[in-house]
Amino acid sequence: MDALQIKALIDAMASSDLSELEATKDGWTLRLVRGVARGQPAASRGPQGAAKPAVAESGSPRLEQRASLCGTVFLQPAPGEAPFVQVGQAVKAGQTLCVIEAMKVFNEVSAERDGTVDAFLVTSGQDIEAGQPLVRLR
Repeated sequence: MDALQIKALIDAMASSDLSELEATKDGWTLRLVRGVARGQPAASRGPQGAAKPAVAESGSPRLEQRASLCGTVFLQPAPGEAPFVQVGQAVKAGQTLCVIEAMKVFNEVSAERDGTVDAFLVTSGQDIEAGQPLVRLR
């Protein structure tokens, strides 16, 4: 199983409501389990979907952009550089919001739809879990 196949499985799981996925190929077994926020009580645990819209008080839909894998999130391309996006900034679908470093590989997190950055739900350099909300769009 190569890195592209593993990434494809991670992406497939992130875009579904699956809480676990197991794949076996060439003597390798990969088991993916959707992360649960640390300190979250067992009774409130359940499968965490990809992005789930909610309705803001103004009536405009909100979307929480979630992490597809665990790692370290960075809100700017390099230390000392401007962030990818800022609160209040309009973004287009596919635009980079942040990156997640996992095993020395930087994975871009792109906007799933057009919108405006409402809030960052993490800080740059923070360790995050798969399924954790990163950015809220409206």
